[in-house]
Amino acid sequence: MDNGFKIKTSVFASLLLFISINSFPQNLDIRILRSFNSAESLPSDRFFRFISNSNAYLVAGVPIAIGSIGLAKHDNQMFRNACVTLTAVALNSCGTLALKYSVNRDRPFKTYPDIIKKSAAGSPSFPSGHTSSAFTLATSLSLNYPKWYIIAPSYLWAGTVGFSRMDLGVHYPSDVLAGALIGSGCAWLSHYVNKRLIIKSNFAASRGKQESF
Repeated sequence: MDNGFKIKTSVFASLLLFISINSFPQNLDIRILRSFNSAESLPSDRFFRFISNSNAYLVAGVPIAIGSIGLAKHDNQMFRNACVTLTAVALNSCGTLALKYSVNRDRPFKTYPDIIKKSAAGSPSFPSGHTSSAFTLATSLSLNYPKWYIIAPSYLWAGTVGFSRMDLGVHYPSDVLAGALIGSGCAWLSHYVNKRLIIKSNFAASRGKQESF
């Protein structure tokens, strides 16, 4: 099966899934959220706030650090990986922001007074921006460095970021699920385009060498 067809099929399936998530039964969504969000101030809330706040620093800092090391070591592959990851992050940010204001879903604590807001939250709820960017980074790292000691901690951290947004009362479960799918999809798309560009570049280089003989 053609790779282009696979990508188109995956995108179409993802769009259908996003629509179904957006029509997720509200009563089920809020029931799940209530099981995670406590009216009391718990010791774990501090941990989840820390994890949630770490998102912005790691999403920007990790690819910049990889790119800097690549430049210092004259490692073109490391530098390219950093650029691909930053491209995925930028793509995810634009897509998530556009979807947020298109759907314009209120935060759960605005709709349900019993949901306690334990973290800052300003933009519309769907999808979760923290979750989408965390899964963009985790998926990009896993694709660029497919080792268990990279994949396991990356997704553990991303999953914890997603859970933290529910524990802190600022996102519904469907917001988090959609964010994880969007972030992972943006990372896959960026990785796929990069691979295609490398293949075309290598083909052009080898063709040029053949013509020079």
